[in-house]
Order: sequence, then structure tokens, then C-alpha cells
Amino acid sequence: MKVHEYQARQLLADAGVPVPLGTMVQSVEDANSAAKSLFDQGATLLVVKAQVHAGGRGKAGFVKLCRTQNEVNEAATYMLSNKMVSVQTGPEGLEVTKLLIADGVDIDKEYYLAITTDRSNGANAIIASSEGGVEIETVAHENPDAIKTVPICPLAGLETYQARQLAFELGFEGKQVGQATNIMMKMAQLVADTDASLAEINPLIVTPASEEHPHGQVLAIDAKFDFDDNALFRHPDLKKMFDPTEENEAELRASEFGLNFIALDGNIGCLVNGAGLAMGTMDIIKLHGGSPANFLDVGGAATLETVTEAFKIILSDEKVEGVLVNIFGGIMQCDVIAEAIVAAAKEVGFTVPLVVRLEGTNVDQARKILKAAQPELPTMQTATDLEDAAEKVATAVSTACA
Repeated sequence: MKVHEYQARQLLADAGVPVPLGTMVQSVEDANSAAKSLFDQGATLLVVKAQVHAGGRGKAGFVKLCRTQNEVNEAATYMLSNKMVSVQTGPEGLEVTKLLIADGVDIDKEYYLAITTDRSNGANAIIASSEGGVEIETVAHENPDAIKTVPICPLAGLETYQARQLAFELGFEGKQVGQATNIMMKMAQLVADTDASLAEINPLIVTPASEEHPHGQVLAIDAKFDFDDNALFRHPDLKKMFDPTEENEAELRASEFGLNFIALDGNIGCLVNGAGLAMGTMDIIKLHGGSPANFLDVGGAATLETVTEAFKIILSDEKVEGVLVNIFGGIMQCDVIAEAIVAAAKEVGFTVPLVVRLEGTNVDQARKILKAAQPELPTMQTATDLEDAAEKVATAVSTACA
């Protein structure tokens, strides 16, 4: 589960990490009110940031620095009335319904700081770089030596000496070292307390030296958190942060039925049991010149109801011009899939080519069900194996589109 930046900043602030003041708003009027409040408190620079689950906001024009009330009004009006299009949204863009109005700060130096799972050992690691403010993938590609990784013991957690040593390696100086160490320790504890799968501060900044802070002040001015869905039952407060408007509607619908579904950009819908088989099915579709419209693993314990719902979700995608069903029945019974195909045909209808490949438990009974229902499924073809199935669906779709 992802949360918005304003929520991530609040989590950090609650954990004792210094974060500039900010308010989430959903209208131009509220944006002006929030800006006036911050200006009245002495702020001289504000930042208006679109709150969407996608990166590239700055380059897309959806992060604006504002020094006057009028500039805030213009920025809020623009962002709430235009879709944000960035490299991560695709050409269709995302509608912006929430904004963060935050106190802007002067920046002397930017850093990157994150905690996530190291898949090589299954434990968390803290990742940091002195080159913050840009995508970490860019840093990894152009200057991999600038990225520091420190393993975190699952039992002891991040040790103070590890955080302090990392602060020195990143180039923090004077009192900055203690501030950076404190942020790392609190961030690590927050990750452990919330079962976060990713916690990222980019950038973590140092402000210019001032009379109040002669060594500058270390602050988190942007944050991102992802949480393990399997642990959300332990965190009802975090679950309340979920924003369904930022998620794919079909994926949300699929999750309600326990289906593992991810929407893609292709035109051949896939219904498969097993994640590995689903990925293999997608690969062989591509090999035969097709393009998968989704990843869908119905699992081994799917019922007639869930499989029928899976077909409805696939067919609700206007891009789908053909459907491939690939079932290897172990726990999943082939006759359940066959009955679901017939039920879906009666309820929503198959107007696009349908190719079915079934093997395994109750396959003979399943084939009888499909043969009897052939008059209700004029677009259906059966396949002898996966190679045959992929070739047939790719050919049928290309022919239908010609």
C-alpha cells in the first residue's frame, strides 16, 4: 500500500524527524487559506505540490515555489484543473485532487536516504547517497560509487554507530552528523514499527548556516512510504490512509475477490492459475507477436464466483481484443474454470476471440462442459498446449484487427 507525500511527512514528524510545516488541501480556496496561515507565521517561501502516486512532478510542472499569495492561487488553480503527465503516468496523465501547501526552505546540500528490503538476504538495509534530489536510479547508473548501503540486523535493528559512520561517509559535518544520525535511527524504528516495505526521503537536505543553526539544519522535505499489505491487519491507522482514487479500478475490484491482477497495456487478456505460469504465459504471447493486457493469477483455491468475476474484470477492459485461458489443474480444478467460462458467457458474453488450454485435475469433465457449451461460445477455440494456445490467440486477434 502506498500513501501520499503529506501522509508520509506526517508519519516522519510523528516519529520525531524534523519536517517543514505543511497542510493538505483539496480546493483552491483551502490552498489560499493554508498559504495565508503559513505566511502569517513568518514563512517567506511556500511550495505547492500535487499529491499523486507518481514521480516526475517537478518536471511536469506540478511542484511550484511561491513567494506570494497570488502565486499560490495560480499554482493551485492550475494543478487542480489539469491532469499531471509525467514519465511515470503515461500520456493519459493523472487527475490531481489533493495538494500539499508547505513551508519552503533554502537548501545548501541534498542527500538521499531510504530503507528497504535487501532481497539477497531478506533483511532491511539503509541506502544513502550524497547525491539527493534526483532519482536514485539515475545515480546508480551514472555514479554507483555514490550509493552507500548498510545492512540492518533483524534483531538488533540499526545500530547508532552504523548511522553515525554513514553520516560521516556521506559528508555531514559538525552538528549535522548528530542530526543525520538521529533521523536515520528514528526512520529505522518507524519502518520496524509500521512494517514498511519502503521508506524514502529524497531529498534529505541541509539548510544554509544561520545564527540559529550555525552548522545548518538537516530536514526531510519529501518522503515516500510503501507498506506490506500482508501486515496491514496490524495497523488499522495506516489502513485508513489508503486512497482508492489513486489505484487502478480493476485491480481494486480484483483484490476484493482475492485475485492477483495487474493491468497492462496490451490487448490479450490472460486468465492463469499460478504466478510463474502467468508470467510464462505472458512471455509466450509476446513471443508469438501478441501483447498481454494483464497479469492475472486466480490462485489454486478459486471458486466459480471468483473465476467468473475474473472474466468480468478482463472483459471490462476496452483494450482487450482476445482472451487466453491457461490452466494447469493441480489444486485448481479444470471443470471449475470451464463452468466459469460458460457462466461468464451467459452473463457478459464473449464477443472477442477466446482460446482455452486446460490440463490436469478433472480436465476430461472440463472438456465435455466446453464442448456442450460451444453454441453459446462461438468465438472459443481449444488448444492442445501452451504453444498452440498462444499462437491461436495471437493469430485470432491480429486477424480480427486487420
